[in-house]
Amino acid sequence: MCRACSHQNYRVKDAAEAMNIGQSTLQRWMRQYRGEQSGVTPKATAITEEHRRIQQLEAQVKQLKSDNDLLKKASAFFAMEMNVSNKSR
Repeated sequence: MCRACSHQNYRVKDAAEAMNIGQSTLQRWMRQYRGEQSGVTPKATAITEEHRRIQQLEAQVKQLKSDNDLLKKASAFFAMEMNVSNKSR
């Protein structure tokens, strides 16, 4: 019997059949949920709201770092262009 199903007296097999999913899928979801409850942010889409928010924030940080790198490169490019045009005067 699975811990998550114990309060309903479901076995993993019975719960999976009731939800029309594979037993291994339910077991994977249960492992992921237990991991999230203990503080592990999954690589797959999170189950808990807290970890979904963490994933969203991590994606935003990644995007902001990428944007910042692009702005640094653009700044360097325009600084070189300004130096070249000032020297040609």
